[in-house]
Amino acid sequence: MTSTVDLLAYIPSPSQGVWYVGPIALRAYALCIIAGIIVAIVWGDRRWVARGGEKGTVLDIAVWAVPFGLIGGRLYHVLTDWPQYFGEGGTPIDALKVWNGGLGIWGAVFLGGVGAWIGCRRRGIPVAALGDAIAPGVLLAQAIGRFGNYFNQELYGRETTVPWGLEIFKRVNSAGQTDVLGGVSNGVVEKIVHPTFLYEAVWNILIVIVLVVVDRRFKIGHGRLFALYVAGYCVGRLFVELMRDDPAYQLAGIRVNVYTAVIVFVAAVAYFLLAKKGREDPSELKSNSYVENSTSDSSDTDSDAVDDTERVSDHTEDLDPKNAELKNPDKS
Repeated sequence: MTSTVDLLAYIPSPSQGVWYVGPIALRAYALCIIAGIIVAIVWGDRRWVARGGEKGTVLDIAVWAVPFGLIGGRLYHVLTDWPQYFGEGGTPIDALKVWNGGLGIWGAVFLGGVGAWIGCRRRGIPVAALGDAIAPGVLLAQAIGRFGNYFNQELYGRETTVPWGLEIFKRVNSAGQTDVLGGVSNGVVEKIVHPTFLYEAVWNILIVIVLVVVDRRFKIGHGRLFALYVAGYCVGRLFVELMRDDPAYQLAGIRVNVYTAVIVFVAAVAYFLLAKKGREDPSELKSNSYVENSTSDSSDTDSDAVDDTERVSDHTEDLDPKNAELKNPDKS
């Protein structure tokens, strides 16, 4: 295959995905994930403020959403690729090595949403409104994160002869052993494949643009923009999954991610059609402080109000001439 097509037209893979600064390993995959998270938080917070919310809210919610999302993404990956870790010849401990790549976006969005819900409950703000504010930033973060797969030479498509095909190099470590994640390219092209990481990244960026335009024109709220993001992503992911041929868990000969994309798409469209129309009033986006403290705060306020009332009543009695005569009988 490689002899019939000019190799200069192909997209080269990075020679390596890990660089060492002394004992510290700088992994491109992790750096892409971190960069995406920063972009999502910064842009999401700006959008939240523009909709009437308080500055810094998205960062506060991210403290809950990001850890939950990373755990959910890893759990989904491990569950859908369990033979790689727990099958014959697998290494179970590798299931914990998230720095080697492997985060399932479905699990990340689900558990990340749970974390966001907890954070929103604590802040006293509607989670659906927050989802609309961060939706474009989250999808842009996914596009950035896909370049981590590029550096890891993973999640690519079937072999191809298209001019924009991706070169997959053999990588070896210092001992001459094959090491895709930690090794360095030896210059040998193993195969030319569809760059599905790039297809998905480009699709994500296009949906980001659609989300921004739709949001500005129609003033979407109540979680409907987030649903539109999920539905749009599912469409692109479905086609990407159909192009991939890397090992993955299957049901009835179909990759489990295909089923997930279809089911989540239907759920997202249903929510979009049934959710409340319009956008939340800006006053609804203001933090009501922490919910768990609101009860005690209100009781303290009520108690203070009662004390103030009693003090005013006592003071009024002191000013009453009749009471003054009773309290001071010797005065004329």
